[in-house]
Amino acid sequence: MPGSDSDGATHDLEAWLRLALAPKLGPAKQRKLLAAFGGPREALDAAPAEVSRIAGAAAATALSAGVDTALVTQTLSWLRESDNHLLSLADTRYPRPLLEIADPPVLLFAKGRLDLLDNPAMAIVGSRQATPRGVRDAEAFAQALSDAGLTIVSGLALGIDSAAHRGGLAGMGSSIAVVGTGLDKVYPARNRDLAHRLAAEGLLLSEFPLGTPPLASNFPRRNRVISGLVRGCLIVEAALPSGSLITARQALEQGREVFAIPGSIHSPVSKGCHWLIKQGAKLVETASDVLEEIGLASASPGKRPGEQAPPLQMPESAVLAAMSFAPVDVDTICERAGLTPDAASAILLKLELDGHVTRLPGGLLQRMR
Repeated sequence: MPGSDSDGATHDLEAWLRLALAPKLGPAKQRKLLAAFGGPREALDAAPAEVSRIAGAAAATALSAGVDTALVTQTLSWLRESDNHLLSLADTRYPRPLLEIADPPVLLFAKGRLDLLDNPAMAIVGSRQATPRGVRDAEAFAQALSDAGLTIVSGLALGIDSAAHRGGLAGMGSSIAVVGTGLDKVYPARNRDLAHRLAAEGLLLSEFPLGTPPLASNFPRRNRVISGLVRGCLIVEAALPSGSLITARQALEQGREVFAIPGSIHSPVSKGCHWLIKQGAKLVETASDVLEEIGLASASPGKRPGEQAPPLQMPESAVLAAMSFAPVDVDTICERAGLTPDAASAILLKLELDGHVTRLPGGLLQRMR
């Protein structure tokens, strides 16, 4: 079974499922019972009076009521499918960074590449109503950080999250989507193709059982897992208030670094980033700023130590010529060089990684002398 491990006596999947799926028994009470009785099987077999003493009468009632047997059977069947996994707190494959937070999920449902959980990671999150500039920035930062060896973690939402996943998948580090539904559902439906690509090339992760719909209360819980998995959290665009700021707050509470990209003082989706910077988040203009802060910038992103930047190709030379040495925006570069925004962004990303271009506040770029 793909979701099982060799320590069957310690990691009884069905027992973990029955404990986790007990109605109205939240993660905090589940962890109390595990700590008191030593394992899920022991907690399930404990006398109601003992359960009540440890976790309260409601917990005793929940365990006595039992779980939806059909859902347990469905989940065990799901685990037999390729690349589907169930990770408990006792599983050696459970992501170690999550064990450091105050309220780690008792169970994680996973689909895709579990090896990504062993890599250093960076969260990139932001507004669902992202601007075109924000989308381009999120994708460019994600690809640069992914090429530097970081796995990009986000929440599969529209806007910045989707761009972050695309950038992460385009780089060497790939991407993890932490979702607020069961893994048999895709939310939002418009991201179905992206979710399928993440399952094939990256990883989908959830603490919610199969069949769980996208309830509003699920997403703050989802956000703490996003921030718990990573070394730092980069906010690209965020309004006041927003779910991205919740993720940033949880990251700070978990001892993670928080970064923010500044934007126009007139843009509603920049106000959250500016507020974070005032509160002490680190203002970043390039991917190198992030890498230096977390200690991964011994070399420029995308290059090995001591490696020189490759010779410029013709399109890259044309873009540099179009930039001159004054700060300039992408639209102006496109107009001068006769390029589409996508083509220009791809060339500019490579020039930035090779140290020829730097990003400035307000979405501007500047050629380095």
